[in-house]
Amino acid sequence: MEEGDFATSKQEIRAAREKSLNDWLPVTSNRNAKWWFSAFHNVTAMVGAGVLGLPYAMSELGWGPGVTVMTLSWIVTLYTLWQMVEMHEMVAGKRFDRYHELGQHAFGDKLGLWVVVPQQLMVEVGVNIVYMVTGGRSLKKVHDTVCPNCKDIRLTFFIMIFGSVHFFLSHLPSFNSITAVSVAAAVMSLSYSTIAWAASVHKGVVPNVDYGSRASSGIGRMFGFFGALGDVAFAFAGHNVVLEIQATIPSTPGKPSKKPMMKGVIIAYIVVALCYFPVAIIGYWIFGNSVEDNILISLQKPAWLVAMANAFVVVHVIGSYQVFAMPVFDMMESWLVLNMNLKPSRMLRFFTRTSYVALTMLLGMSFPFFGGLLGFFGGFAFAPTTYFLPCIMWLAIYKPKKFGFSWLTNWFCIIVGVILMILAPIGALRQIILQAKNYRFFS
Repeated sequence: MEEGDFATSKQEIRAAREKSLNDWLPVTSNRNAKWWFSAFHNVTAMVGAGVLGLPYAMSELGWGPGVTVMTLSWIVTLYTLWQMVEMHEMVAGKRFDRYHELGQHAFGDKLGLWVVVPQQLMVEVGVNIVYMVTGGRSLKKVHDTVCPNCKDIRLTFFIMIFGSVHFFLSHLPSFNSITAVSVAAAVMSLSYSTIAWAASVHKGVVPNVDYGSRASSGIGRMFGFFGALGDVAFAFAGHNVVLEIQATIPSTPGKPSKKPMMKGVIIAYIVVALCYFPVAIIGYWIFGNSVEDNILISLQKPAWLVAMANAFVVVHVIGSYQVFAMPVFDMMESWLVLNMNLKPSRMLRFFTRTSYVALTMLLGMSFPFFGGLLGFFGGFAFAPTTYFLPCIMWLAIYKPKKFGFSWLTNWFCIIVGVILMILAPIGALRQIILQAKNYRFFS
């Protein structure tokens, strides 16, 4: 056999192995999704724990900066999400099914992995930890509201109850197999968001409401402002799974996947606006700077409605956890098969997914600093992957004309994202330290 034939044969064997693996991996095993799958998955991925913290973020930012930052974030993240949908099939005959694959095309095989994978994992694992805490806290709120005279149960146990659901759901094989969970979660997100602002309006503006700064010192106000930027960044988090969602939609040269995908994205962003802006603005208007970092905790009455809203949150973050966990499962299983030469099997899937759920549950039980975690992960990891990494990829691949509209727009998004990435974790870390002073391990 000649050297050229041997190289060709080796490439064919590798391509066949990759196809066989992709047919097994959760992101690419099923490509029969409809456009509305995209809408539900994107709503589930984006609207979640973040919306509950927006009134608190408004109380740290104030009326003018708060509304400006939220509006700017909605516009910027819709633009960068459109970029990622467009780049999914930019090379004829090839689909970039995963965020890191697009990164490798933009920056090279090795650099692309190092640029994207650590940040994407930080986002997805970070979200799953925060959702463990959110689910546990919401379950505890349901219990305490329904049975106010019952014996107090520690938050740790509620996080364990919430986590136990995922030991079963995490074994659903692919993205499309969690569609029913995602639909329920998306409906719940709109429901509890509506309850949050409608119940606030029903409650009325609290006596002696104060829209001034939460902190008494200039340093406190500055750090609070920084942390609030991270809370807003956390709320716009769908980019880290958008290519993986698009990978489930069928595509042909005549009917590329970007058309149904973008249709779903637009619907999702309309729902996002209907959830975010009323909750943030009305929540802050009603409670002022006394609002909790989870607005449902600020609502005490009517008890049955508060309990229902928290139950809806539990259902929603169950779905959100699965949407963000699926790309992590894909990465873990792919790495174990390709690098550790393990055979794709149910046993491998059972071990990796069970271990991951257990890890995120343990970390959530150990560090349930909800507000601080939102800001920290929002700034440190979400800002790069959501606000400016798509823009850098766009500039690297398409090379638009300098000082043209596209070039200026992308650099504006990059500057906004870098500012968020630097400032938000500083404020959030201070908040975590302050909360940790009175915290007992596994309390």
